[in-house]
Amino acid sequence: MLRKTRFTPLAALFAVLTALGAYIFIPLPFTPVPITLQTLFVYLAGDILGELGALSQIVYILLGALGLPVFARGRGGVEVLIGPTGGYLMGFAAAAFIIGKLTRFKHAQTFVWFIFSNIIGTIVIYCFGIFQLSIWFGSLKKAIIFGVFPFLIGDLIKAWLAAYIATRNQIRKWMSLLKS
Repeated sequence: MLRKTRFTPLAALFAVLTALGAYIFIPLPFTPVPITLQTLFVYLAGDILGELGALSQIVYILLGALGLPVFARGRGGVEVLIGPTGGYLMGFAAAAFIIGKLTRFKHAQTFVWFIFSNIIGTIVIYCFGIFQLSIWFGSLKKAIIFGVFPFLIGDLIKAWLAAYIATRNQIRKWMSLLKS
């Protein structure tokens, strides 16, 4: 478990990184959900901070709910959270928590396990996102077609990249210092 004094700045850092990831986006003309780098930082929050990575995502969501322009397209406010992309945003905290829990198993500190954990996190985000997007579209089938399929390859690449970063020796040494 990370010490609280060392965790707080890291949680803030991952909230900021997730916000910055929202500014790197590709709008898609056929769906209200853009491609962003946010999920990379959600994965890293869980991979590096453990289940406490969820707190960084809760901070991020709260900042956006308060109206700060931290969501994709520089938007903020509660209307984003109740809109078509709100489910994905809510899924960020759940995904970071689950990824963090999965990556903390002593026997599972491998690159492949981190990829697996990040893919499980992706599924969690998709479940939250599809639920809310299906309400917006009025169709579960449309929500899956327009809210999952366009993002699968990119999210798998980001899951791999986050696992690669999180399992590097320098990151592991740094994290062991934070835990002491």
